[in-house]
Amino acid sequence: MTSSSDVINENPHKDPHEDRSGGAALPSATLGGEQKRSVEQITLLLFITVPFLALLAAVPLAWGWGVSWLDLGLLVFFYFLGCHGITIGFHRHFTHGSFKAKRPLKIALAIAGSMAVEGPLVRWVADHRKHHKFSDAEGDPHSPWRYGETVPALIKGLWWAHIGWMFDEEQTPQDKYAPDLIKDRTLRAISRQFVLWTVVSLALPAVIGGLVTMSWWGAFTGFFWGSLVRVALLHHVTWSINSICHAVGKRPFKSRDRSGNVWWLAILSCGESWHNLHHADPTSARHGVERGQLDSSARLIRWFEQLGWAYDVRWPSRSRIDSRRNVGEGGSRRGEETVKAA
Repeated sequence: MTSSSDVINENPHKDPHEDRSGGAALPSATLGGEQKRSVEQITLLLFITVPFLALLAAVPLAWGWGVSWLDLGLLVFFYFLGCHGITIGFHRHFTHGSFKAKRPLKIALAIAGSMAVEGPLVRWVADHRKHHKFSDAEGDPHSPWRYGETVPALIKGLWWAHIGWMFDEEQTPQDKYAPDLIKDRTLRAISRQFVLWTVVSLALPAVIGGLVTMSWWGAFTGFFWGSLVRVALLHHVTWSINSICHAVGKRPFKSRDRSGNVWWLAILSCGESWHNLHHADPTSARHGVERGQLDSSARLIRWFEQLGWAYDVRWPSRSRIDSRRNVGEGGSRRGEETVKAA
């Protein structure tokens, strides 16, 4: 595991667009700063409940009305756009510095992640770095073991880790956990424009659906499937990494927490559910390091590297992987070959 200082400073490379404010106080990077105001709480509740209600209605509506290939295409495209924006951008690049990105890719990843409607960039990164510093211990923003290890305590903890923690008034200090992002003017602006990117994310499927079908009905179904159902599905898959992947799953690698690998979430989570390896080696650009472990995020990072858009990618060597393996978990395979996207 990395030390707390490693987690906070995992993306230390300088950028010409960064502010040079010396020791001055860092500006707020989210509309509400670090404390969630009542209007933010209400907005958050709407962003969670409305898409979730649409997700519940999806099955009977599909049964009664059917669903078009256009609607499914919009759902799948915008789902994986936002998912990879989170997994490659918010998580592996901005939080852990698993690779460096050319400026256009960096900005594109920040926008794509914002379109997942999971919160402003700086707040997301700060919360996740704090999670790694205190993983499954006191101070972790969203551990399912918060209330104990009995069945009732774990049920309560799973709810907390999945969704409850987002309504907690105590917030992570962004200037402590994400100073590198706050100092970057463009990234700070994208983070503060979270509402704008949310509107764009929700509106585009409706606009595309309406234009392709030249009908208001096409706009409505595009919005229903490509916006509401898509956002709800992505939300709950992402939150499942916080809850399910810290309560169950195989643990072939050494980590100081309860993180586990949950294979059946791998495709929908874009490779994030190989969570045990991630907590054993947080800066690794690839999470699914064993044969057959699908990790679409690693594949895309590999393509970005081949195109010259990403560089200094932290691909794990076989010896590095084996050094983190629990005793009795498959032994050790010698060699220094690098494990890239399979």
